[in-house]
Amino acid sequence: MNTTGTIFKMETSILPGENDWIKRVQYQLPLSEKKVNMNELVGIEIKLSYEGEIHCIHCGRQTKKSFSQGYCYPCFISLPQTDVCILRPELCEAHLGISRDMEWSERNCLQDHFVYLAVSSGLKVGVTRSSQIPTRWIDQGAWRAIKLACTPNRYIAGTIEVELKKHLQDKTNWRHMLTDTIDRTIDLAIAKERTVELLPAGMQDYVTLDDEIQEFQYPVQYYPVKIRSINLDKSPRFSGRLIGIKGQYLIFEKGYVINIRKYGGYKLTLSVN
Repeated sequence: MNTTGTIFKMETSILPGENDWIKRVQYQLPLSEKKVNMNELVGIEIKLSYEGEIHCIHCGRQTKKSFSQGYCYPCFISLPQTDVCILRPELCEAHLGISRDMEWSERNCLQDHFVYLAVSSGLKVGVTRSSQIPTRWIDQGAWRAIKLACTPNRYIAGTIEVELKKHLQDKTNWRHMLTDTIDRTIDLAIAKERTVELLPAGMQDYVTLDDEIQEFQYPVQYYPVKIRSINLDKSPRFSGRLIGIKGQYLIFEKGYVINIRKYGGYKLTLSVN
């Protein structure tokens, strides 16, 4: 099998199963108009070849360099999805009527958002749009996650996150996530109770009563002890046996890993040896 196309972040879904609590993750890799079922390739030798072209994942124009995981520079400086509030939701101004594109912000920023707790390596706090659950958790390689607060817009969720960042991490240690170095002693129900107590009274009004804990199972045969990143800009050809997928990473034998989202817009050929 040889499939060539412009890649986008892997799409995820939950496989049906008897256990509703533990979610088994299914991955598909978009290559232009095609989608490759990546779960079926776990355990198989595959080859990735960068064909020397990068196309903006929004407008499709060819660019020498991508920005913000796949955009050309004009799109990067003009689109609402690349604005500063995407990484720092507390800076969102859509609730004030200020946005690069208010129609987009009405659909994406002025919607319910969740502040959540997740365990990808250690305990972390994060923010995501309601429609992005559980996708956001899967993209971060979360082992378990729980909703903490529900807000009517991105800005309020961001202010709650800023308050909690005084006490909790907001980043995933991706190396620990990919080696499965996870603190499984963390009880998210207890963590939620303790975290709520850290919030000022006004912010506690947004705390959700939804205490469901979701656990995710990724298609991984085994985890490496140490990892080494694949850099397609320096080495455009790579082949190896795929041993797992977690977050937006492909994991290969000998600890080689590649962050698919980092190479959004790159034209690749995926071959099965």
